[in-house]
Amino acid sequence: MRVHLVLCSCPDRPSAETLAETLVQERLAACASVLPGLRSVYRWEGRIERAEEALLLIKTEASRVPRLMERVRALHPYELPEILTVEAAGGLPAYLAWVAAQTREGD
Repeated sequence: MRVHLVLCSCPDRPSAETLAETLVQERLAACASVLPGLRSVYRWEGRIERAEEALLLIKTEASRVPRLMERVRALHPYELPEILTVEAAGGLPAYLAWVAAQTREGD
């Protein structure tokens, strides 16, 4: 089983929590942790921007990543949401099995 950690910044805690709940409810994520208090500095349309954001740490099974990315794109308020995936090199086997079980379609 291959587990991915998906990072996604959101404009605020309420939008991050709504997105997290939807992804878990739809079994696209086993868990999504909301980290408020993120300060981002980035270039957008030729200007340096600064924003207070919340970061989602989304845990999912590798096969669910493409659909998860589609849903984030559809639901996210940003024109171009940050969606980065990192494959877990390892982890507690029971936790990895739990992630796979929670993201299994049809259960």
